Amino acid sequence: MNSAFTVFMRYVARVEVGLKPGHSDPEGETTRDSLAEMNYAVESVKVGKVYELFVEASSLEEAEKMVDEMCRRLLANPVKDNYKVSIEESR
Repeated sequence: MNSAFTVFMRYVARVEVGLKPGHSDPEGETTRDSLAEMNYAVESVKVGKVYELFVEASSLEEAEKMVDEMCRRLLANPVKDNYKVSIEESR
């Protein structure tokens, strides 16, 4: 009997997207100014996004490749954003 199916594992990927150095962050500046007005001693604020993706893939390497492609195609703007991905098997 020939078994021709692929077993998929579930993974959870955490993607952190933030501005590259040298790009202005108006939202971060506004947040910093508001916190200063509230008497908090905050030197700077960087605003970013965090995505939590639940994906199915045949291996960790395949999941990493798929999530990296998602980042390059949609989740991060390569001109202004850096991104960091961490992936683990979903429980």
